[in-house]
Amino acid sequence: MSDQPLVTVEATGRKCPIPIIMLAGRIREVPIGTVIAVTADDPAARTDIPAWCRLKMHEFVAEVPLERGSAFHIRRMY
Repeated sequence: MSDQPLVTVEATGRKCPIPIIMLAGRIREVPIGTVIAVTADDPAARTDIPAWCRLKMHEFVAEVPLERGSAFHIRRMY
């Protein structure tokens, strides 16, 4: 399985919970077992996105630092 995202949800500049709402709305765009990324610069995303993954039973893969914020990689599990 590749950890490279197939889709990137651009949520930089948005405050939580908007990045999570955007992720939830688009996760079905990627096949089960593949990775979607969310870019965000709201500090709350660092805890909120992994917590959402645990709640929804998706795999939090990585936080990749960007020039502004981070890209959060999530593997769709169902």
